[in-house]
Order: sequence, then C-alpha cells, then structure tokens
Amino acid sequence: MEANTLISGVRHRLIRSGEPSLKEFNSITTIEGLREHLQVAIELEHSTIPPYLYALYSIRDRTNDASSRVIKGVVMEEMLHMILACNILNAIGGKPDISSPKFIPEYPTYLPHSNEAFKVNLEKFSRPAIETFLKIEKPGGRDAPPQSDRYASIGQFYEAIVDGLKRLSAKGNIFTGDRSLQIRPEQFYGGGGGLIEVYDLATAEEAISEIVGQGEGIDDTIEDSNHKLFGEEVEYAHYFRFNEIYKEQYYKPTDTPKSGPTGEKFPVDWTQVHNIKENIKMKDFKKGTEEWDMMYQFNKRYCDMLQMLHLTTNGKREKLKDAVLMMYELKYLAQGLMNVPMGNGLYAAPSFEYVE
Repeated sequence: MEANTLISGVRHRLIRSGEPSLKEFNSITTIEGLREHLQVAIELEHSTIPPYLYALYSIRDRTNDASSRVIKGVVMEEMLHMILACNILNAIGGKPDISSPKFIPEYPTYLPHSNEAFKVNLEKFSRPAIETFLKIEKPGGRDAPPQSDRYASIGQFYEAIVDGLKRLSAKGNIFTGDRSLQIRPEQFYGGGGGLIEVYDLATAEEAISEIVGQGEGIDDTIEDSNHKLFGEEVEYAHYFRFNEIYKEQYYKPTDTPKSGPTGEKFPVDWTQVHNIKENIKMKDFKKGTEEWDMMYQFNKRYCDMLQMLHLTTNGKREKLKDAVLMMYELKYLAQGLMNVPMGNGLYAAPSFEYVE
C-alpha cells in the first residue's frame, strides 16, 4: 500500500437531529465500566481491520482500482477510530491495551459484545465478503436505542458509551487523564481533521461522532458533514462506499439510503482475485517448514505493528509513524504467502494470529 493512496479522503461526523428515543438498556454507571467499554471499542474497531486487509490483499495487482481505493481508505479510518477510542480512554484515566494475546480475535468471529447476528470471516474479495462488510457498517437508524452489550449496530454501542460519559460527568469531573498521552491531529500520519484530542465531555462526544459518522453517515443520509463544516468535497460513509461495490453502481449526490445508488456503473471484476483459503491458520502448515515460517513472519510483523500502537497510545507518541509504516510492509509479506499453493486450487494467505 502506498502512503499517498492509503491516507486519502475526508472525515465524517455523526450529527443527529435531537436525542434518540431512549428505551431501557443496560447503562454504564461506573468509571470502571466506562473504561471497560472503551477497551471493547478499541477491540471492536481493530476487529474489522484484518478482514478488510484480507479482502484487499486478495485483489490482483492493477485490477479493481476503485474497490481497492475504497477498502484502503476504510482501513486507515478504522485505525483512526482505534486511536480516537484510545484518546477517550486515556482522557478518563484508563490504559489502552493493544498488545495482549486476546486482543486479536480468532476468525471467524462475532463482533465483540455484539448480538452475534453474523460472523466475520477472513475471506477473499467477493460479494459475500462485501455483504459482511455491509453488515458491520450498517446504520442503526436515528431512533435506535443505545446498547452497551449485544448491540445490533456499532452506533448503538457508541450511543451507550456517550450516555455513560454524560451520566458520570454529571456527578463530577471524569476527565482526569494525563493530556500528554493524547494523540493529536498533527501526529496522525497524513494529518487531517479526523483525529481529536479529548479532554472533556464535548471533545469526547465529538470523537465518537467522528467514529460513528464515518461508518454510518449522518442524519439518515449517505454522506458525512465535513463538507458543510469545512467546505470539503462530499464523501460517503463506509456503509455506502461498500454498497457501491456491492451494487456495482455509484451513488449520486441526490441519492438516499432508501433509494440506493442510481449513478453510473461502479467497475468491479470479481474474477480478478487470488483464490486464497478462507480463515487460514498457521496450524494448516507443518511447523518448521518454509510456508509456516512465512506465515509466522507476517503474523509477527502484524503483532509488532499492534505493539507500536500500544506504545503510541501509552506515552510514546512518536511510535505512530512506525506503526503505519509497518502496515504498509504487511502487503508485501501477504503477497509472498499468496504464491504458496495449498492444493485444490487454493493458495495461502495471512492468518492474523497472535504470536510472541
């Protein structure tokens, strides 16, 4: 992945026209519980990155350029979301954990603490893969109630966190974290207005609006609000960018979530894909073989990247650039694996497993 293409696009914010209709839900009432839910948020944002990268890597070089640009942009924004969640957690005196063995899920997996309506696989670029991405990013709707556990949409989960932030802030100042731990906009690789320093309730809400708006859109539209705030070019939220791929059709500015895309044809060639094994594991190869070692080297580099992000969000902010550069290197390790035959026409691929 080239840096100048991976860091692209504008940011999105969630702007609701009034509060959602609050129904009974398992509210967050303690600072410890709030910290735990923010750690889950970090894990949730991360859990989308391996399947997105897996599909991206499977696309053959110099094909499906439009789809590749969409997935690259979303991957980088998911990393941004991870850092925003870390900023909120640090702001309330928590400590992000991005390097533990349990941080990387074992695929196939459910989204952390979701209602387990669907599983997320490591699978090649295909209609089923994009269909899963649509399920991940699907908007919950303006009136969807907050859900701190067993949520149907990611937006519902973050609404519960916002409720917890407000509930606890009403009792006293909870933003007691060390501000030197905050990752600031100028430190995020590529800059941009999406990274927010969190130090009070307003900036915490802004950070969550950024996360949810990038995935789901704003006010039941397909677009973000930054073009309104900063005069930037309109860009669509993750769900609608993936839907253009799935429907093989571009949205027009006048389109709505209900209308679907009605613009020109979105070019997709589903055949220009490496036939890699779904949900591959290191145990699929005999330990000590060259193939096993290639799998290990990819996973080791991925874990190194997560360790760099862990250090970045725990006081060593200068490590962020190292983490992003490591992400670029992963593609070349993945390409080597996709040349390893496994029989029956299948080839190897990254497994995104934890290794020491």
